[in-house]
Amino acid sequence: MSSHGQGETEKLKHNVEKQLDRLMEQLSDLEACKESMEASDYEEIKEETMDQLKELNASLLKLVNGDISLVNSIGALQLATQAAISQAFKTPEVIRLFGRREPKQLRERLETVEEQLKFNKISVEARDRQKGEILTALRQLNEQLTRDELQFLEQHSQQFAAFKNVEFLELNEQ
Repeated sequence: MSSHGQGETEKLKHNVEKQLDRLMEQLSDLEACKESMEASDYEEIKEETMDQLKELNASLLKLVNGDISLVNSIGALQLATQAAISQAFKTPEVIRLFGRREPKQLRERLETVEEQLKFNKISVEARDRQKGEILTALRQLNEQLTRDELQFLEQHSQQFAAFKNVEFLELNEQ
């Protein structure tokens, strides 16, 4: 019995997810260590990581355009790399959850961010940025937003204007 490339598709998807996770972890670690690094070192490493994300995105674009069996598996990852490249999202975890199309986990992350603000673990500005990223990701995943969430995005629309530079493709189930 032939798998028609299903095994290869799953392996490729797994490898691409691992590479995206590695790059997102690298960005997250870099942000965490930013204060203890020389500015030039920080910029150099960030630029290298962004170049790697651009290479991953180019590879994903080729796969999406060239192999129908991989379109649905890899399309969301390609959107996540585009978001990272455009720097619409600053939070690697949000990029990762968006790329994996995990709205439930994005909602959980939103709750965590709100709790962090209540316990003064993050500033209002940090909460607003992360909340905007999460709500924008949910919106792009066609998740229903509450009236309050939509108002929040509207009030902070200038802050999330970078997201408009991300090109989203409609992927049909084959």
